[in-house]
Parts: sequence; structure tokens; C-alpha cells
Amino acid sequence: MGAEVILDGICWAIVRPLGVRRRHMAVPGGNLDEIAAGEGASTGMEPFVDAVDQQIITKALADLVRPQANGYIWPIALAWLSRDQECRFDDALDWRSPTSDSDSPMPASGQEKGPRLEALRSFLMAITPEEQATRGEVNRLSEVRRVLDQEIGHRRWEIERTQARLVTGLDLEGQSLPEMPLLIDVMRRSASARLASASKVPTGDDAELAAAREQREAARNEWARLEGERIRIGALIPAEERTLAMIRGELPGLSYSKVEAESPICPICEVPIDRALAEGCKLSHKIPDADACRQRWNQRQADHDAQAKRVEDLRQEQTQLLPQIALAKQRFDRSVDHVTNIEKARDARESTWYGARRLQDDVERLAELFETQEAGIKRLRELGTKLETERDRLGAFREKQAGVFGRMSEKFDPIVRRLVGHDAKGRITLSGNGLDLSVDMGGDRRTAAIDSLKVLAFDLAAMCVSIEGATRVPSFLLHDSPREADLGLSIYGRLFDIVQDLERLGGKPLFQYIVTTTTAPPTEFRERPYLQLKLHGDPPAERLLGVDL
Repeated sequence: MGAEVILDGICWAIVRPLGVRRRHMAVPGGNLDEIAAGEGASTGMEPFVDAVDQQIITKALADLVRPQANGYIWPIALAWLSRDQECRFDDALDWRSPTSDSDSPMPASGQEKGPRLEALRSFLMAITPEEQATRGEVNRLSEVRRVLDQEIGHRRWEIERTQARLVTGLDLEGQSLPEMPLLIDVMRRSASARLASASKVPTGDDAELAAAREQREAARNEWARLEGERIRIGALIPAEERTLAMIRGELPGLSYSKVEAESPICPICEVPIDRALAEGCKLSHKIPDADACRQRWNQRQADHDAQAKRVEDLRQEQTQLLPQIALAKQRFDRSVDHVTNIEKARDARESTWYGARRLQDDVERLAELFETQEAGIKRLRELGTKLETERDRLGAFREKQAGVFGRMSEKFDPIVRRLVGHDAKGRITLSGNGLDLSVDMGGDRRTAAIDSLKVLAFDLAAMCVSIEGATRVPSFLLHDSPREADLGLSIYGRLFDIVQDLERLGGKPLFQYIVTTTTAPPTEFRERPYLQLKLHGDPPAERLLGVDL
């Protein structure tokens, strides 16, 4: 889409693409046909918007609005002059609906209406830099006061908690205590007395504690040594008993061999060896060695006796160790208890001293908190006084600007009368609570239909003031889809009559007013030059641009 726009005597050729990724062009003194054909580099819309800011908005007005906006000011004014239909004309400060995805800069969109009211007043030339600075100071002081009041509340809670803990810790409960800050002196004396008393408690001898710990370690080592010896003997006894049993098992066989060697029988013929030696034996000449058998038996018997004695000695040693271990364990336990008692006495003294010291520190901390609290309360009072002074200055500024809204009311009241009847009265007022539009029809009426009427009348009144050159915005207005269902058929028709009457004033066009609506206008406005474009959803040829987008 392309258009030629005259701005301060300069013709701008502007092309806006329907596609998302195509080029935006805004060229002063350019040829629209060449630009539309795609010739030249993309400039974006920034050069034109910047020119509007310089020529229409002016730097002085931009300085008033810019504190609430980062970037150009014209898109903010345009948001007011062309409200979203999703806002449904429900409030004079509702310009852009969050559901429209218009990407309008702050404060044209968003939930906060305060910055938007200041922008509107800037466009209506109803605010000065001094008032803007004063309002910024009021906002700053209000935030400082809010933070300070919050800090005072938190500190008050901490003071009450610390005071209650100290009263309990210093055993001051049940006594008649003075109020703060005299209570701090009472707490200081009590805490100092506690600390002095704790300092007099015997500290205990470090040498005694060191000697007790050495005795404990010696007793531990002796008990461990005896216990280890008991375990060693307990492991040896079963092995030695097995050895004794083995030796004892061999003795019967050796005894038989000895007896047999002393009176041997020939294993072949079963004839006593003595007879065989005397008479001679024809079968065997080998005889058992009786001395060797006797020697083996005697040696094994001696081994048996020695092993039995070894086992008995181990058992006796094991029996003797048990009372020694018990005594060593008792000595160790007593040494442990002795060390523990000395350490407990020392720790109790340190705990008493540190507790008293902590109470003394807490008293000083309470004194610091109380002093800080008193200073904070004093500063809060000073801030309150200063804030009231600044608010009075704001009230004085608003009174100075009463003439601007009085002039707006002079336009707003007849428009309301023309729309709803001569008995109605319309008024625009600016107070500390914001902008108030009232319609008196036997009482202040605030219905959905009246609210929509107020917004339409306010915009038309602002356009009238723009025609007189008393604002910083052009005498342009676009109302997107005001509906007969929102206003009523008669009021909807009178809206067109009012604009037609304005059009008859002067010898040349003084304003531009565009209405997009799904409700048919009155009959006399359904032809050119009033009806400029008529669109249908079907067939595609009667849609926007005659194509199916």
C-alpha cells in the first residue's frame, strides 16, 4: 500500500507492505510509483515518524512524554487518536488492548494509567515541565516513604522480639519495667551484673586437665594391652589342647609296642621269641628292638606331660588376666569420667560467660535498633511533610491547568447535550485521582452505554480543541467500530450529525474523522463523499484490496 503525505510542505512517498518480511519505505520528496516498483533501499518508517515528532509533536512536548517512553512519541499519540476496537470505548485512558498485539510503546499500552494520563495531558498542553518534575519528585518521595515505612515495620518487629527475649534472658519478667528507652538502661545494668558474676566462676587448671588426659590415655593403653593378651591366650589354648589330644592319642599304641617288644611273639609262627632263640626258628630271624620301643614311649610320655603343663599354665594365666582387665577397665572409666567432669566444668563456665556476653551485646544491638527506629520515624514524618508540600504544589499546578479542561468541558458539554438531550450536562475535571468524565442526567450516570458515549464525546471535544490549535496533536480522529448496540440507534445517528455540523464550519477542511463500523450509518451518509470504502466478507472480489488475503 502506498500514499503521499504532506508534512510541513514536504511530500513524503510512503509504502507499507502487507507481507511481514517486505520493505517499509518513507522518502521525502520521493516518487511513489518508483518506490512502489521496488526501486531504492529500504528506509523503514523511522525517518517519517522522526519528522512527525520534530514538526508536530515538537521537542518540548517530547521531553514531557519521553520519561515514560523509550523512542518516538508519535506512536503514543496515534494510539490515542486511533483506539483499538477491543477497548470498546470503556475508558478515556484505554487506548490499546493487550489482545490486539499492536506493539505500541509505553505508556500507550499496559495496565498503568498514570503515565498515560500524563501523556494525554502533554498532548492537550495541560501540563508543564515544572509539574512534570514535581510529579516525578512526588513519585520518588512516595516510593522512598513506602520503603522506609516497610523498613520501620520490619524493625519494629525485630525490636519487639529482641526486647521480649532480653526480658526473659535477664530474668526481668514480673518486674515493673519502664518504657523504652529507659528500659535499655535497666537491661544494661542487669547484663553487666551477669557478665561480672560469670567472670568470677573458677576457670579450672589447664595443667590438671592435661594431666587427667594423660592418665586417661595411660589407662586406655594398659586396658588395651591386657585385653590384647587375653585375646592372644584365648586363641592359643584351643591349638595347644588339640596338640595335647594328639599326643594323648599316640600313647596307647606306644605302650602296646613297648610291652610287645619286651615279650615278643613271632608274627609268622606265633612262637615266643625266647623259645625261638633257644631252639632256633627256621622261618624268621628278625626280633623287635625293646629298648627302642621303650625309649619312644618314654619320650612321648614326657611330651604329653609338658604339653599338659603348657595348657594348664595358659588356663591359669587366662584366669588371672580377667580380674586385671576388670581393674584396668575401671581405672580407664574413672579417668574418662574425671576428664569429662573437668571439661564440663570448664565448658559450663565458658557457656555462662558467653551467654552473659551475648545478652550484653543484644542489649547494645537493641539500643542501636531503637536509635535507628527513632531516626527512621523522624525521617518518615519529614518525608510526609515534604510529600504533602509537593502534593499541594501539584494541586496548584492542576488548578492552573483548570482552564484547559474548562475549555475541553465547553466542547464536551454541548456534544453530550446533542447526543442524549438538552437536559443532560457534561463535564471534564482533573483531580488527584485522575481524569473524570461525568454525564448528569438527573444524576451522575455510569452505565456501559454512557461510558462509551463519554469516550466518544471526549475524543470529539479534543478534536475540536485541536481544530483551534490548542493541542500538540493534529485534528485527526479514527473511531474503530463504534456500534449501534453500544450506544443506541438514535445516539449512533446523532454522532454522524455532530461531525457533519463541524464539517460545515470554515471554508476549508479543518479535521479528518474516520469511522469504521459494522453498523450501517444513517441514509444520507451511505454515499460519497462520506462513505469511502465498503467491504464484504464474500465474494472475495469485494474484500479488502479485492483479493483473498
